[in-house]
Amino acid sequence: MQTESNKQTLIVATCLCLVCSVMVSTAAVVLRPAQQIQKMLDIQKNILKVAGIYDKTLKVDSQFKVVEPVLIELAGKRPRITDPSEEGINLKTYDPRKAAKKEHDSVEVNPPGSLPQIARREIYTIAYEIRKVDGNLDQVILPIYGKGLWSTLYGFIAVDADGQTIRGITFYEHGETPGLGGEVDNPVWKAVWTGKSAFAASDIAAASFDHLPTPTVKVAKGEVTANTPQAEFKVDGLSGATITSNGVTSFVRYWLGPDAFGSYLQQIRSEQAESTPTSAVAEGENNG
Repeated sequence: MQTESNKQTLIVATCLCLVCSVMVSTAAVVLRPAQQIQKMLDIQKNILKVAGIYDKTLKVDSQFKVVEPVLIELAGKRPRITDPSEEGINLKTYDPRKAAKKEHDSVEVNPPGSLPQIARREIYTIAYEIRKVDGNLDQVILPIYGKGLWSTLYGFIAVDADGQTIRGITFYEHGETPGLGGEVDNPVWKAVWTGKSAFAASDIAAASFDHLPTPTVKVAKGEVTANTPQAEFKVDGLSGATITSNGVTSFVRYWLGPDAFGSYLQQIRSEQAESTPTSAVAEGENNG
């Protein structure tokens, strides 16, 4: 009698497990498209926020129409790819994070150690250009990532059309300690990035595609004031989060530097110089 009861219990438990497994698997499959859409909308929202044009009263997808995704070959001689299909890439489906994990779609980080604890990065990524009403470039949004203390931080940095001035920074995914490294989410801290210079003016003046400038922006130790030496390149440190602060400095410099977006930023600077009328330059010099 006891044996029969045990068999029945086992049968019921097995059936229940199978039913639950089927329900969970079905829910995962059915909900995956919706989850992917929400993930995409969250990314778009972060891009709009770092660009300073997000309006919470409007739909994200409608606002995002002013943003133009462009394929970028990192450290490439022709960084902006005019026709992504020539590289076999569809901008709507391409995922740089997945590409970074595939050997044939990625390269070793060079020089080694310049992106601490990350050995490989994608060959191609997607940047986002925002233009003014007259069609001239206003700013570019660049994806960035790197190691903090506990996690890899993923975010975006907005750079002005001058290819030098930082417009904003944000992170949409990380696992840093709340109240310490997690303060990268603090709006007050993110706001201090606005207006900072990524490069020294003298380096920008001497820059060319064969001589790309090295970023000088950094997260400092402690508070940065107007009296702090080279304050234009420094951002307030994260209290009690030295490793996260150093990590942010390292990967921001890497992504803005010669081995990542450096050539793309130089392309932007060159295009801006070519589009500036000689008369306007002369007028500016006379006013100065």
